[in-house]
Amino acid sequence: MDGGDGWATRRDLVRPPVVWGVTRAVLLLFVLKVFVFPGPDVTTDVSVIYQGWYDVLRHGSFPAGDVTWQYPPAAALAVLSPGLLPFLGYATAFFVLACLADLAVLVLLLRAGLRPGRTPRGAWVWVAGVPLLGPTVYARYDVMVTAVAVAALLAGARRPRVAGALAGFGALLKVWPALLLVGAVRRRAWVTAGVTAGGLSVLAALAAPGAFAFLTAQRDRGTEVESLGGLCFHVARHFGWRGQVLLNYGSIEFLGPYVDVVSTIALTLTGAVFGWLLLWRLTATRFLPHTLAEAAFTAVLLFTVTSRVISPQYLVWLVGTGAVCLCFRAGVMRRPVGLVLVASFVTVLEFPLGFVHVVASDPLGIALLLLRDGLLVAASVMAAVRLWRSTVTGPEAEHEAGHEAGHEAGHEAGHGAEHGLGPGLSPVESGDSPATAR
Repeated sequence: MDGGDGWATRRDLVRPPVVWGVTRAVLLLFVLKVFVFPGPDVTTDVSVIYQGWYDVLRHGSFPAGDVTWQYPPAAALAVLSPGLLPFLGYATAFFVLACLADLAVLVLLLRAGLRPGRTPRGAWVWVAGVPLLGPTVYARYDVMVTAVAVAALLAGARRPRVAGALAGFGALLKVWPALLLVGAVRRRAWVTAGVTAGGLSVLAALAAPGAFAFLTAQRDRGTEVESLGGLCFHVARHFGWRGQVLLNYGSIEFLGPYVDVVSTIALTLTGAVFGWLLLWRLTATRFLPHTLAEAAFTAVLLFTVTSRVISPQYLVWLVGTGAVCLCFRAGVMRRPVGLVLVASFVTVLEFPLGFVHVVASDPLGIALLLLRDGLLVAASVMAAVRLWRSTVTGPEAEHEAGHEAGHEAGHEAGHGAEHGLGPGLSPVESGDSPATAR
């Protein structure tokens, strides 16, 4: 490397870990209660709920009788993982492992960002996005799931079977990683994902009773107070709505008149999102190196917005998948990812800092939710439009995508030749063509 590029690369390698170390030390100090973060204690999910599940799981059964257990069977691995550090208390061990998963994501993004045609912007999205959400990130196992998802997306272009296996495993951790392969062009990725998920499901069913009780655990849920649909009831409370805000199925929900109607509308919108993604997949003709990550980011974003629950930890998924999108120079998701980062900061303002205002449905609480959910809706629409234009229609997008893809292919041509793929052929372009992969 020449001097200028060498120093740029060294800065790219050094600065993100330094900022990561400082910000994550602060997060650990908060979850370990060296410092007290304002608002409700976010660590009780680990010290009370997760530890309670740990005691059940280590005796050979799933907590099927507990309505708060709403997770697929591989989630047991995350709950049991603090046992790997027996010299620490359960909660402390969990926080340390969450931090290690966070570090693993940073390492993956840094490695990906330094390849030809890539950029370290993705690593910076992760470095900045996680602390914007506050200590809740380390007090939920979603950061561990996100680490698996990031690894799957980064493996997708070159190792489709690895990507499929990770996506299948991730889906059994927390369902949403099943969306990671919506933009995959290699059939082997889907086949491997199905085999992995199926095999692990059989093992879980044989290992302990109640492995799939989660499938009916959310049947009677209401609408969570932080969801998009919940805004209806926040406003309705000021006009005489006679429902309640209660702890139900492990979250604070609205229960009462018309809640079932709003919940049904949310499920209908989720179905519409699935239909749109299917239409996109059938009509898309241009699958570029960044399409897999951008399709996954868009899908997770759309399903999050239409969910009956938009808990703070859901933003960890979006920050992680968005970070992968920004690893690619030719990507088109910069603005939607930026909106997600802003929404992450607003999220910590509404939970835990302003959660008392949210539960009370006072003007401040409504304003925070309206801003956060509005940003996510805007990001969803923008991401969907950009994904469609970059892969289906739009002469401007087609020209831009072709130019950027050519630029990236030029960078990766040498790398492709090193792997025996022929001159000018990047790894993502080998194997199935878009026409045959559809």
